[in-house]
Amino acid sequence: MPHSSDLDPTRWLRDHGDVLYRYALARLRDPQTAEDLVQDTFLSALKAADSFAGRSSERTWLVGILKHKIIDHFRKSKRMFLSEDLETRELPAGTSVDPKGTWTLGQAEWITQPEKAYERKELWKVLNRCIEALNERHKKVYVLRELQEQDAEEVCEALDISPSNLWVSLHRARLQLRDCLNENWVNKGPAEA
Repeated sequence: MPHSSDLDPTRWLRDHGDVLYRYALARLRDPQTAEDLVQDTFLSALKAADSFAGRSSERTWLVGILKHKIIDHFRKSKRMFLSEDLETRELPAGTSVDPKGTWTLGQAEWITQPEKAYERKELWKVLNRCIEALNERHKKVYVLRELQEQDAEEVCEALDISPSNLWVSLHRARLQLRDCLNENWVNKGPAEA
């Protein structure tokens, strides 16, 4: 197994740069942020090279550092995402949530009816208020998993929860959001919400 004395930072970019960049881009969907986090990964690895114990390959070690950089990025951007992105992001046409909290097709009119841009914007305002009304754990789980589309493993790691806690929290968040949207959008409509 390699040890810290076996590390050669001069070849990291050549040997691992493309893999790290693709890994970051797949999770972030933003080329500039992916590049920045790969650079941050190399800097952090350089600073921590003495602590590399060789229990994994050099690439595995670098990917582990990058994973933590991505999680930190999502933690920092979570609040900004909620306040800015929700107004512009659109739900797929004809979707809804069933009584079990699962998104399904064609059950509620509150998603298929808003044809005007104003109504969509108003719907997102109501959804944003509903998300903000969730308890902190449910809100974090929902935002990371459903809105930021992180893998379940990444959400569990970011929030330090078990997979079963993740799915229970996500289920409860979906049910609460369904009820909140039904109460504040379906029953009132866009003009009253």
